Amino acid sequence: MKKVFGGRYEIIEKIGSGGMADVYKAYDGVLHRTVALKVLHPQFAQEENFVARFRREAQAAAGLNHPNIVNVHDWGSEDGTYFIVMEYLEGRSLKQIITDRGALPFDIAVDIARQVCSALRFAHKHDIIHRDIKPHNIIITTEGEVKVTDFGIAQAGTSTMTQTGTILGTAHYISPEQAHGAPATIASDIYSLGIVLFEMLTGSVPFEAESPVAIALKHAHESPPSPRSINSDIPESLEAVVLKALSKHPSDRYQSAQEMREDLARCAQGLPVKATVTPSEGETIVLPRPVSPPVEKEVRRRRWIAWAVWILAILLAFSLAAAWGFYTLAPRIPVPDMEGKTISQAKQILTREGLKLKVAEWRYSDTIANGGIIDQYPRPGRKVREGETIKVIASKGKRLISVPEVVGRTEAQATYLLAKAGLEVGEIQRRHHNKIPEDKVIDQDPKGDKKVTKGTKVNLVVSLGIEEVEVPDVINRTQEEAAVLISQARLKMTKTEESSDEVERGRIIRQSPQPGSEVKRGSVVKVVVSTGPMMVTVPDVVGKDESIAESELENLGFIVLVKEGVSSPEGWGKVVAQSPKGGERARKGSTVTIWVGEEPAG
Repeated sequence: MKKVFGGRYEIIEKIGSGGMADVYKAYDGVLHRTVALKVLHPQFAQEENFVARFRREAQAAAGLNHPNIVNVHDWGSEDGTYFIVMEYLEGRSLKQIITDRGALPFDIAVDIARQVCSALRFAHKHDIIHRDIKPHNIIITTEGEVKVTDFGIAQAGTSTMTQTGTILGTAHYISPEQAHGAPATIASDIYSLGIVLFEMLTGSVPFEAESPVAIALKHAHESPPSPRSINSDIPESLEAVVLKALSKHPSDRYQSAQEMREDLARCAQGLPVKATVTPSEGETIVLPRPVSPPVEKEVRRRRWIAWAVWILAILLAFSLAAAWGFYTLAPRIPVPDMEGKTISQAKQILTREGLKLKVAEWRYSDTIANGGIIDQYPRPGRKVREGETIKVIASKGKRLISVPEVVGRTEAQATYLLAKAGLEVGEIQRRHHNKIPEDKVIDQDPKGDKKVTKGTKVNLVVSLGIEEVEVPDVINRTQEEAAVLISQARLKMTKTEESSDEVERGRIIRQSPQPGSEVKRGSVVKVVVSTGPMMVTVPDVVGKDESIAESELENLGFIVLVKEGVSSPEGWGKVVAQSPKGGERARKGSTVTIWVGEEPAG
């Protein structure tokens, strides 16, 4: 079972680790989105200083809302371990890019540094010092955005949380004052950014040593090498910006990120920069030591060697001069813009210009079709010499994702599985279903296991359960009318019969469920159909005594009407006639008339 933080953030995988915390890719089950979860190392969770610093990071970073700063969504604690929830970024760190490609083109390096300056300017304005600017903490997203992350040792306002003598941050990018154990300032972030810019332009950091302490000492006491001594193509104005940022004394550096950003903008436009570099105090120049006069023989031998070396040097100089002259006088060709073109098209274009093409990397792209050019180096418009190779990054097309099967899942489960796969929930239709319970997915489009691009919307059909319908009123309707109305309501009808003196034969006496009640579609409505009044066979009472006949008829539910006055010597006191006649059927409760014989007169 995967670990869940704060009751909502489910760990997916570990994506990084730092000095204070581990970073995980996680899923926010409440807002249905992928996030980055930063969890403080267990050994620090019990130390008040580290916990306070970690909590301060959350509070400080949560207030920084800037396009070049990673957003902080939430923070909390779980089982004594503290965590921070940040936006999840698709992309690579600047360190990974430099490691893969080496020195970056000047315009790209300047653009990245300017965006970092924008982030620092915003943070400094809110009294937040990053204190750990390095390529590892600068993310270049797949859309080309620059994001500064990991305010893990940020310091709000003037409060100090650094233990005495403790150097925080990465040694290769630490400022001289931090190396001495002094509190970090705005100028410290400027220095660290200067190191990052140095590395982007040259492919290496200015100071290397066997231990972090030795590197820190070099930051404190040694001047950095000239970037142009490593890469002579770096413009002098850009080198001036780097060295200004790397001044040993904070007061000699740029006094704000905005000031450095403005000079970088001048570099990008080919304008003179305002940067001036102040020599570091105490910097000495080492002069060559005098040598003792050698003996005369040794002097003559060395003179011959010197003359030979001198002649060889002259010849080599002439050769180099000729080669350099040819090289410098060779015509320069503007690099064509190949972004979006296919590799074959790019080869044709470069061949016509006398240039070569090399695919340096294949990368997925949401905007460039498979085989198209995503990026190139040198950039379009830069002038190169004939025969040079232009490196390109080619597209592998869109990354395809297998759609998870969510039919039969609840809507919440389906949403989670789709988001986890990098997909989105599209249109949701809801309809009744006789078999699939309410809130379960009936259908999906695209279907499960189909390959689609990241971010594709998956439409769902969700069950409302069995539909409930209103029972129609069919009382006193004919049996045929009742059957039609009940069928139209998507219900079924069963019937029984019963006699009724009030309801006409063939009409409905009563029903169940009652009219107007709500039942599930397909339910049964029971109706009772009238067979009309109850019919009884009239007994033959002719010849029976009046009292016996009357009692027999009344017991069967008839009303007896007695008529006298029929003279009948044989039938005196007996029934001599009746209507209806015996054996006929008559409605129960109807009247049976009997005629009783009476004694003849006289």
